[in-house]
Amino acid sequence: MVTLQLRQLSVPPGHRVMFHNVNWQEFEAIIEELGDHRAARLAYSQGTLEIRMPLPKHEKAKVIIGDLVKILLEELEIDCESFGSTTFKREDMASGVEPDDSFYIQNHALMIGKERDLTIDPPPDLAIEVDVTSKTQLDAYEALGVPELWRYVHGKLQINILNDGKYIESEISATFPNLPILEAIPQFIEQSRTVGRSPTLRAFRQ
Repeated sequence: MVTLQLRQLSVPPGHRVMFHNVNWQEFEAIIEELGDHRAARLAYSQGTLEIRMPLPKHEKAKVIIGDLVKILLEELEIDCESFGSTTFKREDMASGVEPDDSFYIQNHALMIGKERDLTIDPPPDLAIEVDVTSKTQLDAYEALGVPELWRYVHGKLQINILNDGKYIESEISATFPNLPILEAIPQFIEQSRTVGRSPTLRAFRQ
């Protein structure tokens, strides 16, 4: 059997690599070897590991969506703890994900001043993924019990609400039930591409 080092692996932007039959100890070792300061994102579910390298347009959309969510939370005076692309994992569920952004909202008070340990802490209340195409990630989010997952794919926003352990698509956000999230988020992302980030965020706040 040939053994290669992860540093020998190069994933072009916009591509992903799948590894099968990866056990939990190997997944933990890969996380440690890759370290925290990397552009690649990992997702692990039931022995399948995905390593993906986002495109620049992915990063821009991710940042804008995160900024829009923060503005909503601030203007509505809803407290939160932002955990960004933190690795969330549980060995007993054989699942791990690194969302593009994540927020503790209903459970924010539990996470003040903490890192995260899903064996004792709840999962984030809202996670955001951009250009998600892998079923592996969706399975992992379901296993970890993330209540609400936003997926921004090809210019459209999809809201997934956890119901009896499975996601169902919803036209209403559980986090912002009184706001037209499905229409507003894509609209302002598109606006940011023509007028820029700062004017877009100011217009959104108004």
